[in-house]
Amino acid sequence: MALLAALSSPLAAQDYPSKPVHVFVPASPGGASDIAARLLSPKLAEALGQPFVVENRVASGGIVGTAQLAKAPADGYAIMMTFDTFASNPHLYKDLPYDVLKDFAPIMLVVRYPQILVVHPSLGVKTVPEFVAYAKANSAKMNYGSAGPASSSRLAFELFKDAAGIDIVAVHYKGGGPAINDLVAGTVQVMLIQAGGAVGQNVKSGKLVGLATSGRQRSPHFPELPTIAEFYPGFETTSWVGAIAPAGTPRAVIEKLNGALVKILSEPDVKARFDAQSAEIVASTPEQFADLIRSESAKWGKVIREKNIRID
Repeated sequence: MALLAALSSPLAAQDYPSKPVHVFVPASPGGASDIAARLLSPKLAEALGQPFVVENRVASGGIVGTAQLAKAPADGYAIMMTFDTFASNPHLYKDLPYDVLKDFAPIMLVVRYPQILVVHPSLGVKTVPEFVAYAKANSAKMNYGSAGPASSSRLAFELFKDAAGIDIVAVHYKGGGPAINDLVAGTVQVMLIQAGGAVGQNVKSGKLVGLATSGRQRSPHFPELPTIAEFYPGFETTSWVGAIAPAGTPRAVIEKLNGALVKILSEPDVKARFDAQSAEIVASTPEQFADLIRSESAKWGKVIREKNIRID
C-alpha cells in the first residue's frame, strides 16, 4: 500500500509542467535507462510544452542519484528513468538511504529486455545442454562475465548456475560494454546479459554464440533461440526500464506523465528505435509497475539471501 500511496492525491495538474522537468538517470550514458531517457525526453517536451532535461547521476552505482530523487520535492519536476537493479539493490547494499517500496511513486514500466545466454565460439557448443555439459567438465578453467557485482547480469547468471547445477566464478566489470568486449576477446567464456545493443549485434555477426533467452516466452528479436525455461522449467529473468517519481507526487501528475508516455510509445518511430535495441515496449499502468517492483524485490531478495551473494 505504501508504494501506491503517492498515487492517490486528488491534486489537479492542469498547469503541469510549468517549468523544466529534470530526468535523473542512475547510469552512465549509453545504458538502457539512458537510451530510454534520451529518446523519450524530447518527445515528452514536445507533448507537454516544457524541457525534460536528462541528468546522469552515476555515483555509487546510481544509489546517490536515487537517494536524491527520494528527497526531491514531490511535484513532478524531478523524475527518474531507472532499471532492474532498483528492486534488487536493497538486498545487496546495507543501509541504503531510501526504501524502494515507500519512497517512490511508480509512473510506468516503459520497456522490457530479454536477457540472452551467450558464449565464446571457442567453446564449440551450440545448445544449452551442450554448454552445461561443457561447464561441468571444464568449470575450473572458465569464468562468466557480469556488468558489475550488483548487476542483473550477475544475479541472472547466479540463478542459472543453480538451475543448471554448474559452478563458474564471476569476473565483474564496470558496465556491460567492457564485459561484452572481454567475452568477444575470449577473456571470459559466457554471459547472461541484456540482449540489446552490442550483444545482439555480436550474436548476429557470429562473434558470439547465442544459446537461449531468459524470458517466459521466446523473444521476437531472437525467434530461433529457445528459452532457458524450455530446459529448466520456471526459469525467468528480464531486464527492464521504468519511470519513477518521489513518493507523494500528486496522482494527477503521475497520470499526466503516464498518459503522455503511452501516446509517445505508440508512435512508429519510437517503436522502431526501441525495436532496434531488442526492447519490448510495455507502457504499463503505475499500479502494474508497482506490482513488478514488489515482485522483483521479493524474488531477488530470496536469491541473494539463499546464495549469500555479496558485493565484493
